[in-house]
Amino acid sequence: MRWDELFADLDAQAEALQIAERAAEIDDRARYEAGQLTLVDRLRQAIGGRLRLRCAAGVTLAGRLERVHPEWLLLSEPTGREALVSGAAVRSISGLGPWADAPGAQSRVDARLGLRYALRRIARDRSTVRLQLHDGDALDGTLDRVGADFVELAEHPPGELRRRAEVTALVTVPISAIVAVRRDG
Repeated sequence: MRWDELFADLDAQAEALQIAERAAEIDDRARYEAGQLTLVDRLRQAIGGRLRLRCAAGVTLAGRLERVHPEWLLLSEPTGREALVSGAAVRSISGLGPWADAPGAQSRVDARLGLRYALRRIARDRSTVRLQLHDGDALDGTLDRVGADFVELAEHPPGELRRRAEVTALVTVPISAIVAVRRDG
């Protein structure tokens, strides 16, 4: 009888050790997989949700996340404006849930639509925009041209259409200086 108890105890210890090893392996795998996630993987699961972004120069933006790319995020603000936010300018994000997409789940087409592409679409629309810059300044006007690493803005009063008489200056801005481009949706 004592031998049966001894073997039963040894079996229980071996099973407990196997369960602990399996749990440690699962934890290691979970940490490894979490280490492969990018911010874009986390943000893709938040599309349609409300976020608050703290950005460079003290710019804070809040709204519904519409689209995400490694270089930019698109928010619909409660005021009806859209904000194209430079990913490099984001300092923190509030409102993300616990979920993430699988690493690399972004489509190849979406992966190629960088910040310059999005800025060119805005320039083509001839929308009146407000450029929020890294130094805290803001410029109002219409994007005339988007180069490889700059935009040209025809400055004019907010809410006005780009007309020669309304343009007060033509300003060239490095894309790297842009925190967000806000326009009426």
